[in-house]
Amino acid sequence: MPQETFDLRAIAVGAYGPSLLYGVATGAILPVIALTARDLGADVATAALVITLSGIGSLVTNVPATLIATRFGERKALVGAALWCAAAMFLALAAPTLPVFAAAVFMVGMAGAVFGLARQSYLTEAVPVHFRARALSTLGGVTRIGVFAGPFAAALAMSAVGLDGAYWVGGVASLAAAALSWRVPELDAPGRVAMTARTPIEAALAPPTVRSLIRSHARIFLTVGIGVLLIAAVRATRQAVLPLWAENIGLDASATALIYGLSGAIDMLIFYPSGKVMDVRGRRWIAVPCMLIMGVALTLLPLTGDAAGLLLVALLIGFGNGIGSGIVMTLGADFSPSPGRPQFLGIWRLFTDVGTMAGPGLLALVTALATLSAGIWATAVLGFLGAGVLWYWIPRAAPGSAEPARSRG
Repeated sequence: MPQETFDLRAIAVGAYGPSLLYGVATGAILPVIALTARDLGADVATAALVITLSGIGSLVTNVPATLIATRFGERKALVGAALWCAAAMFLALAAPTLPVFAAAVFMVGMAGAVFGLARQSYLTEAVPVHFRARALSTLGGVTRIGVFAGPFAAALAMSAVGLDGAYWVGGVASLAAAALSWRVPELDAPGRVAMTARTPIEAALAPPTVRSLIRSHARIFLTVGIGVLLIAAVRATRQAVLPLWAENIGLDASATALIYGLSGAIDMLIFYPSGKVMDVRGRRWIAVPCMLIMGVALTLLPLTGDAAGLLLVALLIGFGNGIGSGIVMTLGADFSPSPGRPQFLGIWRLFTDVGTMAGPGLLALVTALATLSAGIWATAVLGFLGAGVLWYWIPRAAPGSAEPARSRG
């Protein structure tokens, strides 16, 4: 096992400060997007559609984000994404009509794709492989802390200026993230060649294209990639099922918010220990329990009938998701080639975004055809399926450890 000479604190402000601020920015507007859409004349269904535009913006921008990161470098990509997010916040603030506001929400998703890709690529390059999981799980945890704090900052601002306060918080936090990102040292990633006129030798050294990476890494995408898609599907769905089931058993809004908040608190407090386990014992030691615990918790959820039972299950869901902080980014970093890392990670994020949209879609479909309980149990099946896929395909040993990884034929 390599000696742990790397000090995470040395890069903490530059690596994690922008992510914390960006999390505050996006978290601030999440609770009010539907309300603003309604104020601009949207009915309930249209307001729900506007909320999804952020996810759609991220989905369609994942692959173009790789071109931005490759062309300009991670630091400039972070700055540009944060500025684009700030522009979206101020556009939403001044939007005179619903279509303009919808475009602003779509822009937030676009910015998130570029920012997420650049920060993951940056940390993957900057941190030694034997410390990678701790660095990326901390990144995931810091982002969750920001998203958790964002609504509280927005609530304070809205008490003074109404709904506009949320977008002011989002815009200011995004600008602060851009300013802090500008101070991050640029990395000279191996294999990066400027996308200008190139000699034949430079062209041969240029990063691979997205298409060539899909061909050369098809086995990874169709195995571990399916596993991370399932992780994303379960994670996205768990955010919806808690309030839905709370309403189903007759809990009021304040009790539901308290239970949801406690689950989120557990979720964001245990990221570093899980990262250490991944670095020391291997990725399977976290990926598989993460999915198993959430699968068990979702199986138990429809069996609860009061606030106490729901709270216990919600805490179990939060614990299961929390130990998996950074697992998707860590696996993407492990399998990403260099040169070609930004392109690979863009495809990787595409898988997670598809899962993020497909999970709630499955819940809605099964609930419409049967019951909410059946929809929740269908999500639990995804959790157990994901655990099996990840156990089989993730190498046993952590990258950089003395123990050789066991490959699957």
